[in-house]
Amino acid sequence: MRNGIVLFTSDRGIKPAALAQAAEERGFDTIYVPEHTHIPVKREALHPTGGEELPDDRYMRTLDPWTTLATCAAVTERIGLSTAVCLPVESDPITLAKTLATLDHLSGGRLTIGAGFGWNTDELTDHHVPANKRRTVLKEYLEAMRALWTEDEASYDGEFVSFGPSWAYPKPPQGRIPVIIGAGGGPKTMKWIARHAEGWMTTPIETDTAAKADLLRKEWTDAGREGEPDVRILVAKKLTGEDFADWAAAGASELIWGVPDLEEDAVLGYLDKLASRMGLGS
Repeated sequence: MRNGIVLFTSDRGIKPAALAQAAEERGFDTIYVPEHTHIPVKREALHPTGGEELPDDRYMRTLDPWTTLATCAAVTERIGLSTAVCLPVESDPITLAKTLATLDHLSGGRLTIGAGFGWNTDELTDHHVPANKRRTVLKEYLEAMRALWTEDEASYDGEFVSFGPSWAYPKPPQGRIPVIIGAGGGPKTMKWIARHAEGWMTTPIETDTAAKADLLRKEWTDAGREGEPDVRILVAKKLTGEDFADWAAAGASELIWGVPDLEEDAVLGYLDKLASRMGLGS
């Protein structure tokens, strides 16, 4: 399995570009960053852990993911660039398609989109996204962006996205940018992924990953998809041998390790220990 790292970016602590460079030097495969455009002060949506309060104030201090990943791309050559997770429905899809294609082009095809449906429905409401339609909105946004990435004269006509024949360049170097959906692995989500994405990223509280990955593969086959879905594990607990066995049985391609948003020296020390534990750079 590959090893990625995720930094909950904020306007404090290590600069993401410094972390990306250090992670590449130590043999990590991907760097992930999150996205929240803003956090409404008055909020009805529960945090994914079930709490009414946010775990900490980083949610309201996150950096823009695409600007952040561009700075990471500028100082690295190999490491993959991704999000855990971004919220495409909170941006204009035509503009976002241009931003992502440009980043993918300038980085040499290193971008993967880790996308979510959006747990913070109050945040979505401010972007005029109906909470009960957020999966439909994301489906249309992805379809529209893929049209712009792959067709010479692209057009799209949906409920939430519509534009006539248009030219849009650059095109992603690999033809399209893979989308990995970060969400709880229920039947509805697995069916959605099998029809509209390239893989699944677990939540921090996920259990029984192998069984859920088996369900995804069944849906994948039923949808007539070729190949295998990409399964990535967001590591957020003290691990046991059973965890690694579960992830191996799930056919996971990558483990995503969290790193603290502390000052640079502290983070690099943590990264050294993590790389040593995973047998990287040796």
